[in-house]
Amino acid sequence: MHTFWGGLMIAIGLLMSWWAAARSDFVVYRLLVARSRLLWGDRVHAFHFVAGLLVALCGLLMVLGVFG
Repeated sequence: MHTFWGGLMIAIGLLMSWWAAARSDFVVYRLLVARSRLLWGDRVHAFHFVAGLLVALCGLLMVLGVFG
């Protein structure tokens, strides 16, 4: 089961990083950006890029059985 959830975390993290790099106009990403812009200002896309990579890294560690 850890493989499933870890794989899902990897997919979501990479998708979020992809959206941030492309500054996507997808509805879900625009909602995330609107909420995060209050705290991060103009650096909101960089924040989402790094956060997406960290989520993907945690998913990879879960798949490998390091934690979880």
